[in-house]
Amino acid sequence: MQGIGKSFPGVRALDGVDLDVRAGEVHCLLGQNGAGKSTLIKVLSAAYQPDGGTIAWDGEEVELTTPVKAMRLGISTIYQELDLVPDLSVAENVFLGHEPAKAGFTQRGLTNRRTRELLKRLGHPEISPTRPVRDLSPAAQQMVSIARALSHDTRLLILDEPSAVLDQGEVDNLFRVIRDLTSEGVAVVYISHRLEEIRQIGDRITVLKDGRTVATGLEVGDTPTSELIKLMTGRSIEYVFPPRTERPRSEAVLEVRGLALRGVFEGVDLTVHAGEIVGLAGLVGAGRSEIIETIYGARPASSGTVTVSGRTLRRGSVAQAVRAGIGLAPEERKSQGLLLDEAVYSNITVSSMSRFAKAGWLDRAAEKSRARELTESLDVRPKGVERAVRTLSGGNQQKVVLARWLLRDCKVLLLDEPTRGVDVGARSEIYQLIRGLADAGVAVVVVSSEVEEVLGLADRVLVVREGHVVHEAPAADLDEARVLDLVMEGKVA
Repeated sequence: MQGIGKSFPGVRALDGVDLDVRAGEVHCLLGQNGAGKSTLIKVLSAAYQPDGGTIAWDGEEVELTTPVKAMRLGISTIYQELDLVPDLSVAENVFLGHEPAKAGFTQRGLTNRRTRELLKRLGHPEISPTRPVRDLSPAAQQMVSIARALSHDTRLLILDEPSAVLDQGEVDNLFRVIRDLTSEGVAVVYISHRLEEIRQIGDRITVLKDGRTVATGLEVGDTPTSELIKLMTGRSIEYVFPPRTERPRSEAVLEVRGLALRGVFEGVDLTVHAGEIVGLAGLVGAGRSEIIETIYGARPASSGTVTVSGRTLRRGSVAQAVRAGIGLAPEERKSQGLLLDEAVYSNITVSSMSRFAKAGWLDRAAEKSRARELTESLDVRPKGVERAVRTLSGGNQQKVVLARWLLRDCKVLLLDEPTRGVDVGARSEIYQLIRGLADAGVAVVVVSSEVEEVLGLADRVLVVREGHVVHEAPAADLDEARVLDLVMEGKVA
């Protein structure tokens, strides 16, 4: 790709971007949210048509006019938000649009058999071809997406944040699959905000910033992390968490006793004081997200109690939880936390509508004014509270979710993977924001798959394994190795 340009109304998303990828290599594409990575891969997969520049395939210039043409060349893309059809089976998703057929009829037996072969190649023979995709874990759905790509005789596989929903064992398996593919000559474009993954799996690197190529063809082994961060951000950023604030123990704001969700977790006790950040560490599927969703009332507990400032909440009532002062920023912010086609200001005020109602009518001017104050204080970019929230980067979307709960003056804030899909610069801003909320007296619970993040951000840590809290300690008394032992074995080795 040479000199690729792409504009949207009021935005120059790509401005002369260059990228070359070799057969059999893992080429890592880095950049902050909004740098142009997603736009570039959508041009390469023909979801978008470029305004300028050229694309060459096997040395010959091509015009990728449709996604079908790109797939026929062997270009397959797996987006961060998986585009599977939940109600279809695994096999139907894998061969969607190119089903094996005879005399106009789909050959289901052949489809299932080929799907089984692809899943076996990917190290997941346990996934049934006939099972509905909606019943699969996020990791299994990721494998189904890769199987679909391989069903097209892929020569170039584009992976956008593929490890975001995977635990460490699943990431290791993903890397094994990638190495198998590259050994067969398949080229891989790998997008990730986790720089440690780049070290493990990457061969060369291209860095984008503000829609431009600032470096390309960098050898992974020859490029220090500090240089990559400087290229992405234009400045040096230390991966440092805000200092913990020493304060006397305050009153308990959130008290959870004997909380259980049948078949998922049981016997969870949790106390969070005003101004305290408590982290929940554990593998994907350990029950961490379900615990905070149950506290929030999104899942009705099978037993146990949740108390906020001395008031016990009714099980399964989100409305009562919100009225009591609990806010939730969910892991899947796009599908669960945001109204993507609504304006930024609407997303911020949606949980506080009564504040802006006068005689049964909403005061839009007041809504926009208050939202504008919050977005300016949080440095949400680009500015403008009337733009659709889907036009913002992941880090800025997360700031909008946090602004919603700032507006409600929450007593308790539950954060599920608050920096998932967020670049290194925005991470620092979000860490500062979370610590600032705690310093203002909010009781914060953070779920994260990154042990370093839990230990760096939290005052106290609970380790969750297979639905049980197996350990609780001040974060200062733990290290990464000890937490990983607890997560994997339930005890320190």
